[in-house]
Formats: sequence, C-alpha cells, structure tokens
Amino acid sequence: MNFKTFKSAQGSGGGADPTQVPRMGGQVLPAAQPEAGRPEEMPAPTAGERGMPAPEVKTHAGPPPGPVKIEARGVSVFYGDKQALFDVDLDMPDKAVTALIGPSGCGKSTFLRTMNRMNDTIAGAKVTGRITMDGEDVNARSVDPVLLRARVGMVFQKPNPFPKSIYENVAYGPKIHGLTSTKSELDDVVQGALKRAGLWDEVADRLQAPATALSGGQQQRLVIARAIAVEPEVILMDEPCSALDPIATARIEELIDELRENYCIVIVTHSMAQAARVSQRTAFFHMGRLIEMGDTEDIFTNPRERRTLDYITGRFG
Repeated sequence: MNFKTFKSAQGSGGGADPTQVPRMGGQVLPAAQPEAGRPEEMPAPTAGERGMPAPEVKTHAGPPPGPVKIEARGVSVFYGDKQALFDVDLDMPDKAVTALIGPSGCGKSTFLRTMNRMNDTIAGAKVTGRITMDGEDVNARSVDPVLLRARVGMVFQKPNPFPKSIYENVAYGPKIHGLTSTKSELDDVVQGALKRAGLWDEVADRLQAPATALSGGQQQRLVIARAIAVEPEVILMDEPCSALDPIATARIEELIDELRENYCIVIVTHSMAQAARVSQRTAFFHMGRLIEMGDTEDIFTNPRERRTLDYITGRFG
C-alpha cells in the first residue's frame, strides 16, 4: 500500500488492513494478539504506566522540511495533582504543517496550548520543561503572554467570531496592537487578511453585516482572517474542521495548504485522512506521551511503533 492509496482509502471511509501495511523495509507486521484477560481493542499499558522508564520516542530519519520554528524539550503539563503530558520533545518546522494525532484525551490539545501559554488561564495548571520559538523561551518572565498570542495565533474547534461586524472582527487585533495609524491602512489590512483567508470575494459587499450571519465554514475562515490580520508567525489549529461539512472542510484544507507557505502551522486532528492530506510532519500521542514523530508519509506508510500502526488503521481510538 502506498501513501496515495492510504489517503484514498481513508478519505472514502475505508480502513486499511493493519496486517497489510508495510513497515521497516517493507515487512508486514503480523496481526496483533490481545493480551490474556484484556479486550482486543484496549492497547497494552506503556512502560511508563507500569512505573518503568518510558521507552525512547521513535523518530523517523531525515531533517524537518524547513528550519525549526518551535522546539519543545521535556514538556510536561499538570492540572493540579493530575499529570496530563509527560516529557514531550518535539520540533515544529517553519513554513510547514505539523499534525498532532492520537485518541481523545491523549494530550494533543494540551500540548497545543503550551505554545501560546493558554494553559496560564487555567487554575491549577503548571507547565514544566522548555518551549522556544526562534530560540526564545516562551515561558520566560520577560515574555508578555498577550504579545506572544499575537505572534502565535489560535483557531479553535468551533468558530468563535466576535458579536461584531465582519469588518470589526478582522480589524480588532490590528487596532488593539497599534499596527495601523490611519483608517486607510486598517482597511488595507482587513482586505488583505480576508483575501488570504479566501473570504474577500464572498463578503466584500457586506463588511458591516454581523459576523454571526455567516455560514459555519465562512465563520471559520473569518476567524483565520482575524488571526492572520496581526501578522503572526505561527498558527495553531485545534480540530478546525470538526464542526464543518465536507465542502467547508475541503475549503479550509485548501486554505491551510496556501497559508503554510508563510506560516508555521500546527494542527490537532482526529481525521487520519486530513492529517495525511494537509501535513508534512506528524506526531502521534497516546496516554499523554509522544510515541512517534516524523514525515507524514513515513508515519502513515511505515510506522515504527505498533501503537501508531494500530491507531492509524483504526484498531483503537
């Protein structure tokens, strides 16, 4: 099975047979056998869950497709006494899309929020380890979280336009950050952001209409336009298409592919087909740990970890 065949099968709703997916030199893994007394769909506990040292993360050979923009080293996240993320090391290249995949509750969104310090807003949350952007520690006391979030934009699962006009939604960020000095400059920023988000032609004649009157897909593109209006360096996306229909999803994916030419993009997705379509790098999380990372094509066609193979072929998740 090649990469295009995998994407085609996943996109059409079919699942690849896990015993027919080659890995490591084209070998085919034998069918997984359930442990005695455990349901087949439940993965075996990791070494870290048994109290043993966690195994080394499997990393595919080859450098990232571009220079590293964000580097995470030994990142752990705690919510009170509960540890949600364990010692994550991950590089995210510039001008590329990194997809974070894994079952619900595995730590993908938690890790995503560490990159613009959104966990700071959660009572009892604590982040340890080091996250750098262009070599600068984002958790340093000298870093203003408000300014950091202008550099690292965020798009959430559900579109969240402000209860204002389409124009005011996009103009809000440039206004509060003082990026423009005249109305003409602000108009140009709004138009440019809407064009880059692929929305200008649809709303140019109704910029003063309520943003909430737009369709779900249009609202999500408006939110993306709002994010890029402040000229961020990184765009984080937390399941941006999960609430959209297939047509709107396809438009957002096209937009992501266009935006990666200028931005570092990190996307959380539960859709294996979407990860295969839009990303160049993929990281697989499970039970709060980073299990495997590498080029997307290698992860999907030649995974080195049994749990990765079982997840992408639908045996659990």
